[in-house]
Amino acid sequence: MKRFTILLTLLSVAITAAAGERVPFRHLFNDGWFFTVEQDSPLDGRSISAEGIPNGWQSVDLPHTPRLEPVPANDQWQGICFYAKRFEAPKTDPEALLSLTFEGAMNEADVWLNGQHIASHLGGYLPFTADLTDALYPDKENLLVVRLDNRDNPVTGPKPLKRLDFNTYGGLYRNVWLTGKALVHLSDPVAANRIAGGGIFVRTEEVSDTSALVRVKSHIRNLSETGECLTIVHRITGNGLDRARFGGTVQVPGGGDAETEQTFRIPNPALWSPETPALYTLETELYIGKRSIDREQTRFGIRKIVITPEGLRLNGKARFLRGVNRHQEYPYIGYALSDNAQRRDAWKIKQAGFDYVRTSHYPSSPAFLDACDEYGIFVLEPILGWQYFGDERFTEHALHSSREMIRRDRNHPCILAWELSINEIRMPEEFIDRAVAIGHEEYPGQTYIAGWMKYGYDIYIEARQHRKEALYSKPLIVSEYGDWEYFAMNAGFEQERWSDMLPEERFSRQARGSGEVRLLQQATNVQEAHNDNLSTHAFADGYWAMFDYSRGLLPDLELSGASDVFRLPKYAAWFFRSQRDADEGTPFSEPMVFIASEWKPGISRGVRIFSNCEEVELTLDGRSLGRRTPDTNTMSNRLPHPPFSFAASCEKPGTLTATGYIGGKIAARHTVATPGKPAHIRLKLDESGTPPQSGCNDVLFVYATVTDSAGNVVTDYDKPVQFTVSGDAKYVYTATPQAEAGIAPALLRIGQQGGTIHLAASTDGIVSEPLKIQVQPLSPNL
Repeated sequence: MKRFTILLTLLSVAITAAAGERVPFRHLFNDGWFFTVEQDSPLDGRSISAEGIPNGWQSVDLPHTPRLEPVPANDQWQGICFYAKRFEAPKTDPEALLSLTFEGAMNEADVWLNGQHIASHLGGYLPFTADLTDALYPDKENLLVVRLDNRDNPVTGPKPLKRLDFNTYGGLYRNVWLTGKALVHLSDPVAANRIAGGGIFVRTEEVSDTSALVRVKSHIRNLSETGECLTIVHRITGNGLDRARFGGTVQVPGGGDAETEQTFRIPNPALWSPETPALYTLETELYIGKRSIDREQTRFGIRKIVITPEGLRLNGKARFLRGVNRHQEYPYIGYALSDNAQRRDAWKIKQAGFDYVRTSHYPSSPAFLDACDEYGIFVLEPILGWQYFGDERFTEHALHSSREMIRRDRNHPCILAWELSINEIRMPEEFIDRAVAIGHEEYPGQTYIAGWMKYGYDIYIEARQHRKEALYSKPLIVSEYGDWEYFAMNAGFEQERWSDMLPEERFSRQARGSGEVRLLQQATNVQEAHNDNLSTHAFADGYWAMFDYSRGLLPDLELSGASDVFRLPKYAAWFFRSQRDADEGTPFSEPMVFIASEWKPGISRGVRIFSNCEEVELTLDGRSLGRRTPDTNTMSNRLPHPPFSFAASCEKPGTLTATGYIGGKIAARHTVATPGKPAHIRLKLDESGTPPQSGCNDVLFVYATVTDSAGNVVTDYDKPVQFTVSGDAKYVYTATPQAEAGIAPALLRIGQQGGTIHLAASTDGIVSEPLKIQVQPLSPNL
């Protein structure tokens, strides 16, 4: 009982001075931190709390990375770092419980409040909660200290960084949230640590076009001394449903907890799919008598997934999912993307023609999953793991992480399956049995567990380079393809032991500036492999990868991305985009045609056009070179939209125009001309569906495209480009960006105030026209 007495006394003293915000509340806690890297003298959270934040610590906002990294980042920072923040206790209800939720803290975390150790956590990709209540000063300044250690860890894995084919970065690289709750409240799904419980768990059953049963399980904690009889009320809105209401009553003992479950049948539901990502909002509210004491909103979708060896049926219809793998890193800032930047990545994936993404090789950001819900992108979500399987401590950590990942993300309709598997390493059958059991235990009913070994899993995920013989008795996802099988002829698992390399002109690892010939070869590999995947019984495939990325293993970028590390597309991205039907009726579906050529004399031999049109006509300087139907060959015979090939070769400068036809009518057009001398710079802010926002540490790419006098990209321009900015924003990296294939990228960070921002760029005496940007403030917290 001592806890309750202290809680009530301290917080009542703190809050009676002024009217404040009532619980429940949830606010970002990202601003006003201090940061340092531990040097020669060890630091300690208690001593920092006692002595105060030392001089010389850097002032930072979250998300944050310990060190800005070059591109490529082969030697990413590893070590021990500290974050600290001064704050005053919020003026709120006398019985408020205050906690912090850390979405991502790499990798081993310890937290102190006012010198008292309040939390420890191991693992950098899943959240943890620190209870502030007992250590909080209600009437004076508080000091929070966080210690992080991102050095190689045998318990969490994966491989040591120097042998790892990706980076793990560091810092408080996702959001931190301050939450206020009443003594009686809806619990946090991860912190509650309950099997198939905690927080709000929404499942949909008996789904059809005419009806769907929504089952809502709620977990309630009561930290008061007395039992309470509560009323729980659920309201569902969205897709024409106007605050449908249902609920019940539940008795929760003092100092205890309880679960309650209610159902509601929605008539004629709007079903979630990649083409129609319909979402509903569930509002759950707790009452004692007529007094509301807690409420939460949960977004969910209604869809029926059935996966068998014959394939995937979504809402009763068979379909194939065209997909891609994605690493979450950005240039310079590593993992420290803003939520908006996560959304922009999802937008780019959908825009590139994909309806499925594997978040290799770890759990993704909640903001990324939210965007996948909204854009209609299925997700295969893995636990952390790559070519390393440790001891018993590793096993238990991986299995516990499996539970926490499912508890965090189970309400997302975008989740296709859970990858409870350690990538590309043999796992004991006992581990597989336990992982699969955990998956079904944590999500009873409509759920599937995937793994890369044939034993045990509901879904077998197999990289194309590992394909030997078909296993028709199990559902199949081609987890990776298009890269490794064209890179190393031995196609082995241990990538630090590469051998039998193919010539560099033939593999898929091509920089955006490597020229037309090599980029076409990458697109050829992609086309051949994807077409081959369609000959198997797989119901989904995932190209490796969406974006180029850095890794600890080698000093160069991994260049197999359909787009580069700055999110600029290569020819391969346009191939995938052409595979989306023109008439899906979504914002990402439209007729398109793209000429994969720079049309340079002596280089451009033959013209390949990516299009989802029925016919394409190609003209050279206004003269028709023919009107064609799609290619028919062994590399395209299963594609929804094969490319169009023309025999023309460039002998002198000229202009190509491709016109796409659907139903005999012009549907799309694209023009490419031999570039002349540099004359202009065209600036673009890459919003990718999400405008810039202030107050959230937002980051966006700015592209300076060097063109000739006619507006054609000068694709061989590779000189430095100077970027300038005025207003409440700054460029993240101070080194002058180099143009590649005529485009120089820079990363812009938006400040706290927003307003009007002006951008400009210059190179070689060429100055751009100013680009004016209007920045909106961050929306209020829920």
